[in-house]
Amino acid sequence: MKKFREVYVIDDDNFFHFIIPNLFKNNNLGINASSFFNGLEAVEKIKENISLGLGMPDVILLDINMPIMDGWQFLDEFKKFNKATDNKTHVCIISSSDSSSGTNKAKPYQDQIKIYILKPITIEDFKEIF
Repeated sequence: MKKFREVYVIDDDNFFHFIIPNLFKNNNLGINASSFFNGLEAVEKIKENISLGLGMPDVILLDINMPIMDGWQFLDEFKKFNKATDNKTHVCIISSSDSSSGTNKAKPYQDQIKIYILKPITIEDFKEIF
């Protein structure tokens, strides 16, 4: 397993916010998971961290279909942070959208997206990320 300490879970699904931190805790991984229900909440947290001189998350688990700011809009904003910082964050799309339009839409973001996984996430998916 890779050495990740901080993970952002950006998803409007309450279950996802429950299951991911419990997977970390139950497997004694020592990973802190911060939860955000849309991309805007996460963008605001990242801006705050940058202003305080704190680091970026190691991994972002990002849903695409969310209210207020969806995953694509988040990635557009996140790209600006990549230019402003020495960012090594792994962005993992975790989406229920299995249409080819979703994977096609991801192509312009290939430099940011490390993996595109369809929900429900499996233990094998989890191992591939972590």
